[in-house]
Amino acid sequence: MRNSIRRAALHLLKSAGVFRLVGDSRWRRARLLILCYHGIALEDEHQWRPALYLEPARLEQRLELLRNGRYNVLPLGEGLRQLYAGALPPRSVAITFDDGTYDFYKLAYPLLKRSGFPFTVYQTTYYSENPRPVFNLICSYMLWKRRGALLDKGQALGLSPIMDLRTEARRQAIVRSLEEISERENWTGSQKNELASRLAALLEIDYEALVAKRILQVMSPQEVALLAQQGVDFQLHTHRHRMPKDEALFRREIRDNRESLRRSGLHQFVHFCYPSGAHDPKFLPWLLSEGVVSATTCDPGLASSKSNALLLPRLVDTTRRSLLEFESWLTGVGDLLVMHRTAIPRNLPLSD
Repeated sequence: MRNSIRRAALHLLKSAGVFRLVGDSRWRRARLLILCYHGIALEDEHQWRPALYLEPARLEQRLELLRNGRYNVLPLGEGLRQLYAGALPPRSVAITFDDGTYDFYKLAYPLLKRSGFPFTVYQTTYYSENPRPVFNLICSYMLWKRRGALLDKGQALGLSPIMDLRTEARRQAIVRSLEEISERENWTGSQKNELASRLAALLEIDYEALVAKRILQVMSPQEVALLAQQGVDFQLHTHRHRMPKDEALFRREIRDNRESLRRSGLHQFVHFCYPSGAHDPKFLPWLLSEGVVSATTCDPGLASSKSNALLLPRLVDTTRRSLLEFESWLTGVGDLLVMHRTAIPRNLPLSD
């Protein structure tokens, strides 16, 4: 009901010319919309995680709307420079992608290259150097593939005998149990991958075929280097996609991330994205001391010159967001209608 009312209101506002008026206003000109994307579905990932994945056709629709709607898509660094200088062009937008997964390389990059728009990739690096599916995500995805089942096979994995896959909550409880086992045993990435392979066998899923498709895998260092040579802007997203509350561990995440990117031939890293959008006031001085000049969240909103450069809002675009709602955010109407400024993380974090 609420979504129906919202759609009707947006249709009314657009037909009344409000989208155009706000989009062309001095208020909108003083703001930068930073778009956030995560995955582009290679197969059915958008059905598994609609709040995380977007279909390729929908990304193409978004890019076409940007092209046809007189939006000025700026490189992230240039957009932020002009934002704080009060010199933004009308309808300014920046495009960012989190994590740097293989589906970006395979599907998103060709569309972005064809559009001619600049963009930034916040690259996490542990799984880039360790080519295998992200453990917690691949387990969740495979359990979803067998959703609805009730299996008497849990003991083979050290779990409760009955594996109840009938609800999302129960499937995620199994994922958490598998993570706890791997943490308790202090397993390496290779051992976790073996556990994922054993889970696949119990679920009667061809794990090798899944791995070959590179679903839920991160770009390799070679792929990162290739895109960097073609002008792609790569920035920091931590090495292990986590944000320790301990300062020494936090700094290690940034430094390991930076060093890994340098091994791919990259050099300039001054922009950062909080993994899963999780931020804390204590992180800000640590980021500054590491030479970071901007950090983006997943909190919805348009950035203004009053925005803290280390707590920048973004619009997380997903399968659930209609093209009309997306357009409302491009014009600024969506920002004026938002009720909650702090995002509730919906996506599963990557883990090593």
